Amino acid sequence: MTAIRQGLSALQQYMIVTANYWAFTLTDGALRMLVVFHFHELGYSTLEIAFLFLFYEFFGIITNLYGGWLGARFGLRLTLWCGTLMQVAALLMLIPVADSWPKWWSVAYVMVAQAISGIAKDLNKMSAKSAIKTVVPETPDDHSKGETQLFKWVAILTGSKNALKGVGFFLGGLLLTTIGFNAAVGAMAAGLFLAFLLTLVLPGDIGRMKQKPGFSALFSKSEGINVLSLARFFLFGARDVWFVVALPVFLQQALGWRFWEVGGFMGLWVIGYGIVQGSVPALRRSWGQSAPPGVTAVQFWSALLTAIPALMAITLWREVGNPGLTVVVGLAAFGVVFAMNSSIHSYMILAYTEAEDVSLNVGFYYMANAAGRLVGTLLSGALFLVGGIQACLWASAVMVALAFAVSTRLPTPPRQLRAA
Repeated sequence: MTAIRQGLSALQQYMIVTANYWAFTLTDGALRMLVVFHFHELGYSTLEIAFLFLFYEFFGIITNLYGGWLGARFGLRLTLWCGTLMQVAALLMLIPVADSWPKWWSVAYVMVAQAISGIAKDLNKMSAKSAIKTVVPETPDDHSKGETQLFKWVAILTGSKNALKGVGFFLGGLLLTTIGFNAAVGAMAAGLFLAFLLTLVLPGDIGRMKQKPGFSALFSKSEGINVLSLARFFLFGARDVWFVVALPVFLQQALGWRFWEVGGFMGLWVIGYGIVQGSVPALRRSWGQSAPPGVTAVQFWSALLTAIPALMAITLWREVGNPGLTVVVGLAAFGVVFAMNSSIHSYMILAYTEAEDVSLNVGFYYMANAAGRLVGTLLSGALFLVGGIQACLWASAVMVALAFAVSTRLPTPPRQLRAA
């Protein structure tokens, strides 16, 4: 085993980390659909379902903050192992969940399982996103080439991950329809454990800092990272405020779609979203933009995204056309523009940081990402009860507008200054 670890190239190490992340993503997407539909079928309100994900998102915030510190201090292999095994444990916990349980006990029990799953998800994501810095080589003589390659690899990772998460959405709806909730989570736990076994060959020093960082290093001291993290908070809150709880319930309740149809549709949306994410470098080249994106790209795409949920809300309010068509077409447009935003953001965080402290900065950045998802998830359940899908869409437009306003304070990344 030791000989194998020593013989692995940086690229091979990253491929193993990414393969594990892909397997994890499948279970994460499937579990989201399983929980939403299973408990909605049991008569839970959208707000009660949102509370099932409360600990999932809350502990994601804590995990991203401390997970980056753990990765820098002890290596990314440890964080990857912990994340994978914790997800296996969270899935196994859900096997005995029964319809006969009292509602309060079901909510509390699933919230604890989701807390473990949230910790696991963000440990895995932080490990994979940070590991990319060990693959893309520094090019002191040609910083522009290095930045272009970094943008390409980041786009591939984020795009493929989201495409697989979409497959997971479809898988969750299919498993719930065919074998039921309890058997589904058990099967996913077994599959993810097999993916964990692949990571046993990884060396222990991936992402480990030479000088052990103290707790004071948890919070970023970079203006660019702080501003981009705040923009990320609003951006992902704007997505989840209508996508996580309100949208699947709206499709099933208002439009009469079946579970597998909703899961399949949302899965296709996330797959398409992932394909666009992975294609962003090629799309930019086709538009004559060969250089990696900068501050102006962040601002442009967030401004454009603001209009989409606002137009959808107005169309539904004025009862123009078929509401199902409005949601489907609007969601497609939102997905394309959101994918551009997300891909550029994912590159920019690495452009603002150096390889030595990458896990710390990426962890801090995704802490803000998780906080945005937490706020968006809670608002998704609450606003849907108050004003339906329209209220959620208006909240989404406001949050994207705030992301744009924050991004106007972004400085030029130091790496791009050196490439200029």
